[in-house]
Amino acid sequence: MLKRVFLILFLGFVYSCKEKEIPFEANYTWYDLKVTASAYNSVVSQTDSNPHITAFGDSLKPGLNYIAVSRDLYRKGLKRDTPVKIKGFDSIFFVKDRMHPRWKNKIDIYMGTDVKAAKKWGRKKVSISYGVLKPLDSIKK
Repeated sequence: MLKRVFLILFLGFVYSCKEKEIPFEANYTWYDLKVTASAYNSVVSQTDSNPHITAFGDSLKPGLNYIAVSRDLYRKGLKRDTPVKIKGFDSIFFVKDRMHPRWKNKIDIYMGTDVKAAKKWGRKKVSISYGVLKPLDSIKK
């Protein structure tokens, strides 16, 4: 009987905690941009002799939702670990790499080592939204 009461109390506590969770996106102010998007892979022919290490020193692993950004976008606020929503994708991507200075208003979507998928994606104009963390005093608890 005591076990049953404990289980009911525990499940009630877990349920009440989940109701109060704030969605990840609510902690950010979101800004919209139109950019050119291409795709890249962590292979030597597209990067350098260490294709799994980004300009920030992060390790790339196939299957993760990462992007590289042109330096002008970096200056606009798409810094390292900035969350990015790309229209047409269900997932949130994170800025993990920077591109060569010759590129402007451009993102590269990381597609692991699947070169065929990257070529199939090609290059296209897309709408993105990037998140800037709200000040701590404005985040709901």
